[in-house]
Amino acid sequence: MSPVRPRAENGHLVFDHEVPRSGVLQGDCLTAMPSLPGGCVDLVLTDPPYVCGYRDRSGRTVANDTCTDWLVPAYAEIYRVMKPGTLCITFYGWTATDSFMAAWRAAGFRLVGHLVFCKDYASRTGLFRSMHENAYVLAKGRPTLPAEALSDVRSWVYTGNKLHPTEKSVEVLKPLIRAYCPEGGLVFDPFAGSGSTLVAARDTGREYLGIELDPDHAATAARRLR
Repeated sequence: MSPVRPRAENGHLVFDHEVPRSGVLQGDCLTAMPSLPGGCVDLVLTDPPYVCGYRDRSGRTVANDTCTDWLVPAYAEIYRVMKPGTLCITFYGWTATDSFMAAWRAAGFRLVGHLVFCKDYASRTGLFRSMHENAYVLAKGRPTLPAEALSDVRSWVYTGNKLHPTEKSVEVLKPLIRAYCPEGGLVFDPFAGSGSTLVAARDTGREYLGIELDPDHAATAARRLR
């Protein structure tokens, strides 16, 4: 599987064939998402830039991590492609909470949950030792309650960030998909990075679709899915 690379037409990305339900698209999600039909996604599970100017110890950075102009249009499109009664589980940067919150509310989301992932190591030390990650759970409409609700305080698995500077663990994501996406449903990640969400969806028997701006990360995701 190789990343699908659309062509530009009138300021949007256009695909020369049907968009795959199980694949990764290489391009800007702001121009790729308008090509997707509305109400086609059963769960969004995504890890967007935190808007914190992140740079790891080796100097790697994340695209669009120093600006907020993408937030409102991105979450508006995410809301549009979701089916009614579904969830968007989105990681976020707490230092930019106001900007994320404004974008979510502008899109029409209801805030229905907040997840804390506890680490056994510190990502950074300042006034406090940074030992957790956050994700908000956003709803479009009124989702059906799961057969078994998960705890909103969750354990973390360190990936070593070998494939991406902020790589999330597949094992951390799998329980969320099992609980909040129906079997055979479509999991969508518009900020796919190295493809952890997509691999987790595949491994749990769901279909998956990701979009990734960076061609190298999109290629990594495609390799993992092979």
